[in-house]
Amino acid sequence: MSIDKSLKKASSMARARNVLTRAERLALLQEDERWKPEQGVYNLPKTKYRRLAPGQSGPKRPS
Repeated sequence: MSIDKSLKKASSMARARNVLTRAERLALLQEDERWKPEQGVYNLPKTKYRRLAPGQSGPKRPS
C-alpha cells in the first residue's frame, strides 16, 4: 500500500523560490555595490530575482 502524497515529507520544494532570503539579498546588493554594512538591514532596495533554466547564462556583470 502506498502513502498518500499529502502525508509525505517534501525533501525539497516542488517549485523554484521567487523570493530571496535577507542574507541572499544583502549578498546580491553588496555585489552590485548598492548596499554597505554601515547602512543597516532595514529599508533595503528591491532586488530582481529570476531563476534561469539549466544551460542559460544570465546578464553579463562587469568584472
